Amino acid sequence: MNIPTKITTVRIVLVAVLLVFLFACSVIPSFESPLLGNSGINLVYLIACIVFIVASLTDFLDGYLARKWNQVTDLGKFLDPIADKMLVNGLLIFLVFPWSFAPNQRCFIPVFCVILMVIRDLVVDGLRYIAAKKNEGIAANKFGKLKTVSLMVAIPVVLLNGWPFSYFDSSWPAAINISSILIYIATFFSLLSGIIYVIQNRKVLKEGKHE
Repeated sequence: MNIPTKITTVRIVLVAVLLVFLFACSVIPSFESPLLGNSGINLVYLIACIVFIVASLTDFLDGYLARKWNQVTDLGKFLDPIADKMLVNGLLIFLVFPWSFAPNQRCFIPVFCVILMVIRDLVVDGLRYIAAKKNEGIAANKFGKLKTVSLMVAIPVVLLNGWPFSYFDSSWPAAINISSILIYIATFFSLLSGIIYVIQNRKVLKEGKHE
């Protein structure tokens, strides 16, 4: 196992530990994580935010090193999307709900956004699987990268309870505060990139002529 793949593996373990930690905190009776001053930031969510940012950076690092050192492997190609889905979709699903250990958490992710983004990922992954069976590649499009970047910005803001935007949008309705708007933007790019993937690669869905 080369270094880029080891970094990917570390990311998987890191995300798994984070998700177990978050769910464990959410089910411990009478557990209430302290807030940091008047910021409204929950300590548990702050830890989750730091881990998320570190894991996101390793996502960039392993791909960069694999290309620079010409160490792109089948194992790396297999593990990298798993790590990405665990990191992003795992936290998206968790943040759908305002959990009991964060009673002052005003920022969470609308459930319909999570449903749409998860369905989009399933469609794109299915398309990639069919393309791989036909030995055809599917290139990433710029909107898919915008979706990734927007999620990497939106999720930390949600975890930080809208900070630093909470200083001026605290009186706004929850559905239209800055953190929610960032999630809507990420959902838009997610759907747009998914539609473009399907349109540009619809040929892989066509059955070949039988002899």
